[in-house]
Amino acid sequence: MSVPLIVGIVVVFFVLVVMVKSIKVIPQAQSAVIERLGRFRTVAEPGLNFLVPFFDRIRARIDLREQVVSFPPQPVITQDNLTVSIDTVVYFQVTDSRAAVYEIANYIIAVEQLTTTTLRNVVGGMSLEETLTSRDHINGQLRGVLDEETGRWGIRVARVELKAIDPPPSIQDSMEKQMRADREKRAIILTAEGQREAAIKTAEGSKQSQILAAEGAKQATIMAAEAERQSRILRAQGERAARYLQAQGQAKAIEKVFAAIKAGRPTPEVLAYQYLQTLPEMAKGDANKVWMIPTDFSRALEGFARQFGIKSDDGVFRYEPSDEPVASAPQGDDEEVSGWFDTSTDPEVAKAVRAAEAVARKEVDPLLPPQL
Repeated sequence: MSVPLIVGIVVVFFVLVVMVKSIKVIPQAQSAVIERLGRFRTVAEPGLNFLVPFFDRIRARIDLREQVVSFPPQPVITQDNLTVSIDTVVYFQVTDSRAAVYEIANYIIAVEQLTTTTLRNVVGGMSLEETLTSRDHINGQLRGVLDEETGRWGIRVARVELKAIDPPPSIQDSMEKQMRADREKRAIILTAEGQREAAIKTAEGSKQSQILAAEGAKQATIMAAEAERQSRILRAQGERAARYLQAQGQAKAIEKVFAAIKAGRPTPEVLAYQYLQTLPEMAKGDANKVWMIPTDFSRALEGFARQFGIKSDDGVFRYEPSDEPVASAPQGDDEEVSGWFDTSTDPEVAKAVRAAEAVARKEVDPLLPPQL
């Protein structure tokens, strides 16, 4: 191989090396810290960048995206001398690549240590119960301290989250027992409340049932009393009318008998014969043990005939009716008696019965108090 060819190849290789050294492409969301002869020159932005070969070099490439770092559990002592294990997650973003490279050797380790110390300071002034229930407060304090301290490193802390807070096993067992006791307490309280409500509802239903039964018994008693009163009134009116009609019938019968006797002009013998026929009827009573027949009965009839009769041609005294007209009994009933035979219902009584039936059939609202 000739010398000019070797020289040409070396020149081409040198040019290629120079081009590779002088042209750098930085991806999006990244930056590069460039040094010239060991000193900071500039921060290369994403895209195509030209460097001076053999003089400029890239010190570090920085990711400008928000990063998430989960730190391992850290033992922290609370104010009541209980050790808890806390896992933390930090969200941060590099805003100044130069400060992140030259102000701190390893910003991730620095953030981790700063998070641990700050967490111990914050939790050390709180009890276990406050620690478990104040996560937002702890997160806010951690974020404020970390963002202030890491600002000079070119880092912005977006948020800090407590991923887990684990008390000691003995405390966890006690807390589980307490929670179980609280749940059992709430269950007992709810059961007692349910039983109380059921007892109240049952008593209310029994009360309404008794009220409705009393209302029904009251209306039934009113209607039964009204019916009994009406029955007695109607029965008394019927008995009164029956007695009146019976008395009228007896009066008519006596009138007819008396008229027939006068018309027949009876003799003392006929009257004696009628008297003898009546004696057995008079003796039929249960209280009649001994019956005495008067011996001077014929003399009494003879005196009656002599006083009211007229002696005829055959020597027998006969009753002669007088020519004076006999006043007959009234055929109709007067106004006082005419109302006894009225079978129509009294309007006031019918109105009271209808009112009682309407109240008895009326539905009673169980939610409303009874109106006695």
